[in-house]
Amino acid sequence: MPSVRTWRQRAGSTWHLLLKELSAFGAVGAVCFVLDVGLFQLLYTSGSGAVTAKLVSTVVSTTAAYLGHRFWSFAHRERSGYRREYAVFVLVNGLTLLIGLALVAFVRHPLGQEHALVLQAVNVASIGLGTVIRWFAYRRWVFRAVAAPGPDTPPAVDRVSGGRLAAGVEPARSGA
Repeated sequence: MPSVRTWRQRAGSTWHLLLKELSAFGAVGAVCFVLDVGLFQLLYTSGSGAVTAKLVSTVVSTTAAYLGHRFWSFAHRERSGYRREYAVFVLVNGLTLLIGLALVAFVRHPLGQEHALVLQAVNVASIGLGTVIRWFAYRRWVFRAVAAPGPDTPPAVDRVSGGRLAAGVEPARSGA
């Protein structure tokens, strides 16, 4: 049975990792928000149509967000293939966008609210809700946690020396 000290160390490292993920998640989100808004403004004022400008700014900022999260926020998590991760990432972002659109549309049409401050409050609330959903979805489905080896998992073998590795030790890389 693990000692109290072991539990404290685990809890401390878990909180440290969670804080690192949250702060990086927020920083990447803030940078990509500015990128989206700035690129939209630049494209729209340069003569692109509003829809085209929004499409391009969204694709660029979503791609930048994926890269920021993959290589910074969740860099320590399992790598399951860029295509799979990016597809799930885009799906999650699309679903949270639809939730935001649905909330604004509901307040505007069935509830009949036209005041800009009411609609902006709903917009901000939908952004907050979408951010919480994306945080959990990225951790659960996009950038999955490294699976802990189970009792039936064969021991890792070093590809260079052929010897068994202790739990948590990375195998040596050959040729690099």
